[in-house]
Amino acid sequence: MFDPITLDQLRAFVTVVEEGSFSAAARKLRRVQSAISTSMANLEAQLGVLLWDRSTKVATLTAQGQAVLASTRRVLAEVDGLRRLTTGMTLGLEASVSLCLDAFFPVKALVSLCANFTQEFPAVDLRIDTQVMSAVSARVLDGTATLGVVTPAGLARGLEVQALSPIRVHPVVSPSHPLAAIKGRIASRHFVDAIQIVLSECENDGVSDQVGLSPRTWRVGDLNTKHEMLRAGLGWGNLPEHLIREDLRKGKLVTLRPAAWGDHENSLNLLVIHRSDAVFGPAHRWLMEQLARLCAKEARLQK
Repeated sequence: MFDPITLDQLRAFVTVVEEGSFSAAARKLRRVQSAISTSMANLEAQLGVLLWDRSTKVATLTAQGQAVLASTRRVLAEVDGLRRLTTGMTLGLEASVSLCLDAFFPVKALVSLCANFTQEFPAVDLRIDTQVMSAVSARVLDGTATLGVVTPAGLARGLEVQALSPIRVHPVVSPSHPLAAIKGRIASRHFVDAIQIVLSECENDGVSDQVGLSPRTWRVGDLNTKHEMLRAGLGWGNLPEHLIREDLRKGKLVTLRPAAWGDHENSLNLLVIHRSDAVFGPAHRWLMEQLARLCAKEARLQK
């Protein structure tokens, strides 16, 4: 059945409300006032409800009109979203983007990325997944994610790679831990009885655990758990600077200087990865550029 209600009527209705009167809406829409009045009368007849109280000099919304206004705004927002989506499609814009990030990627940078993405591509859906090590590569290889950010340890063969700025990593421990009392370089013998907490895939077919200084290791599957265990003094381990910057400033964690590691800074390059057969539109290309920019910004904060 043909629906006589038009988008033009709905937009005129909202304009009258926003401008405060039929005459002001007419000026805004560059129409004569009689056309707006007729449009409102037809809309009321088609909906079967009284939208306007015309007993005063300036018509005001009825209670029914207030309810219809809220619904009308939702309808127009959906229509505008549909138009943005289809306009973007004609320009090659993707309908959705999926991104899988290693847990080492800075969370604040991720939030900034998402906020900017919403402003830049309001009609494109964004899916974010966080994994560790080879699980990121696996998501990209099987097509679950179109873009990934992975550490070198988790990089799989057959993927296109773009290096990002390095993320500094520190060996840290709670100030209550025995290792914290040792000043300067710490000889390897002091790590023999200390538990090293390592980020691990905890799967037999995943990336092997990195060899550490301590013979005793506790394996955890996510970075936040490792962070909390280190803060609780349960062991020592490496954490990215962006995650512990406040802890270091407030003295909740302290850095260690293992003699076996020398004086060089411990850092790793995060890598943007994608399949070689991937064809990217504007949203994906923008994401790749922003990932590089945000990691470079984080690197500057580390200096």
